[in-house]
Amino acid sequence: MIRRTLTLSALTAAFLYAQPAEDLGTIDVNATFETTVVKDVAGEEIRSADVAAALAKQVPGVTLVRRSAVANDIVVRGLKKDNLSVTIDGAQLYGACPNRMDPPISHVLANNIDTIEVTEGPFDVSEPGALGASVKIHTLKPAKEFKGDFNLGLGRWNYRKLATTLSGGTDTVRFYLGLSTETSDQYKDGNGDDFYGQQMRFIANHPTAKKGMAYQPKYKDLAAYTKSTLMGKLFWDITDNQSLELSYTANRSDDVLYPNTPMDADYDNSDLFDSKYIIRNLGSYSDKLTFHYFHTKVDHPMSNRYRRSVKKKGIIKHWLQSKVDGGAIVDEWTMGGHSLEGGLEYSVRNWDGNYYKNGKLFPAAKRHSIYDVDTKDYGLYLKDHYLMGALTWDLGLRYDHFDVDTPRPGDRDRSFDGLGGNILATYHLNESWSLFAGVGSALRVPDPKELYYRNKQGKDVGNDNLDPVRNYEIDAGAEWSNERFDLRVKGFYNYLNDDILYNATLNHYENTDAYIYGVELSGSYNYSDSLYFDSSLTWLRGKKKDPLTGQSDTDLPEIPPLKFTLGANWMPTDTWTLRAELQASGRWDKIDSENGEQVLGGWGVVNLKAQKSWGDHLELTVGVDNLFDKTYAVSNTYKDLTLIAGGSTMLLNEPGRYIYTNIRYKF
Repeated sequence: MIRRTLTLSALTAAFLYAQPAEDLGTIDVNATFETTVVKDVAGEEIRSADVAAALAKQVPGVTLVRRSAVANDIVVRGLKKDNLSVTIDGAQLYGACPNRMDPPISHVLANNIDTIEVTEGPFDVSEPGALGASVKIHTLKPAKEFKGDFNLGLGRWNYRKLATTLSGGTDTVRFYLGLSTETSDQYKDGNGDDFYGQQMRFIANHPTAKKGMAYQPKYKDLAAYTKSTLMGKLFWDITDNQSLELSYTANRSDDVLYPNTPMDADYDNSDLFDSKYIIRNLGSYSDKLTFHYFHTKVDHPMSNRYRRSVKKKGIIKHWLQSKVDGGAIVDEWTMGGHSLEGGLEYSVRNWDGNYYKNGKLFPAAKRHSIYDVDTKDYGLYLKDHYLMGALTWDLGLRYDHFDVDTPRPGDRDRSFDGLGGNILATYHLNESWSLFAGVGSALRVPDPKELYYRNKQGKDVGNDNLDPVRNYEIDAGAEWSNERFDLRVKGFYNYLNDDILYNATLNHYENTDAYIYGVELSGSYNYSDSLYFDSSLTWLRGKKKDPLTGQSDTDLPEIPPLKFTLGANWMPTDTWTLRAELQASGRWDKIDSENGEQVLGGWGVVNLKAQKSWGDHLELTVGVDNLFDKTYAVSNTYKDLTLIAGGSTMLLNEPGRYIYTNIRYKF
């Protein structure tokens, strides 16, 4: 009954309106309870290129999936992978690795990002498949005035970064150019173990572990990664009401090490082309009309060439490519107090992968891991932002049709249809109190790995009988603020109909119903004009309605424990900013043990950061993360990923004490 009620509420929302407000005023469409905006990412997140680590620090509902020194993944409220929609300037991009070595968020670097919008829950109808959250990354834009910067970053474990940006133009034509390169040796955990040392410690403590998965001694001191990027943009105001925006981004990563995985990335290369043609003020029903086309591709070979297994198996390579071509027509207009947006979208995602041994393809029966799969999406949506006195409504409706095709004999093609929507209401009781409530529903289709993946032994892990996952969600919260305090609390409940989970007993994916609920608190206290404190807390629980086939455990995987942050910020002068931060997590003991998760201890670390500026041009940042050199892990070992095992699965510890500095010169 609850599912039926939520569905009817969400899908009829777009047609139910109150009387229009007399004075619309200025609408900030991002100022809603469910959306967190991380600002000035390029200026603030200067530790490395890793956007996932930056989000895990700044957004309460986001946790990190640690895979390497860079290119890590995220979990939002216990959901990850394709349950999250990640776009870069509106363009879709999917990593090529089925083992999540190159998640979408890893294909844009922090120094090219302006802001990131994280909308938790199924409350963004402008993105297909935004089941658990949408993550919208907005990169830096060209400016008319000539300006730029040089950025030098240095850190422990031989971390080095050199980056520069340049922007300028005229009233009609503007450009932006961003270049960067960075590299780092293997970090060491609190025990003093680098990647090779963590492998040796695991093998010593697990006699059944396969020693062939470890690095060859001659490669034990390899750098952890080398990463370079180029971003170029050209904006042209063709007429007073027409403009063209073009951008191209190239990311190149070499020899990225993944120590608790049997293979490393030989390289990760991605290319992103994006174009928008915009027409403004066309009439009563079009304030802004955007024609959008994008093409993204990822090339990802991974191999065991640095591992001891080469001596017996030879060089085993798994080479995959991912491409997306897509476009949209989006219209924005106002009508009778409503700020409306509607879009028509089309995209085709292609994913293809093959196994090689010593440079030659595997036999035909075992050759393809993912066999040239196309996922086509035809979508349309409508959303409305509406003010009615003290009450604000946000309403959305979306429909998609998906066709999933593969040429592999014996695997069946699939088609899916999905309808979803949401209602969000915010009521401002007075200057201090606001209340929020929302219901929503969204659908995402099984991805090609879940449907069709075949391992190196030629065994099917995918299941082409899977149904789409649908999330039915209720959110509610309140905010109280005055001149000194700001406090926000949110609660949510997700019912996941036909959730797609990995069954380690049967070695394939299957559908089951599940639910996730939790609470998020955040707030700040301004002690004085120069000193303020901020804090956040997130608590989640997740359960399967019934155990998976052949199992008894009902704990849902990837549900992180309680997460807590407390920060103190002091600005003694206009040129100094100091921050001390405590980050902590509870014991992770609610685990899906039958599918590879293990109990993790609680932890707490202290981070310090200081920034000093000289005028408008020079800025110095010095910081230390994990001040007391704690040994801890934030990522569990759910077996939907292939990890090194030996009785239990190898955890990857977080970095120990990390000292860094960054010098930025702006002109």
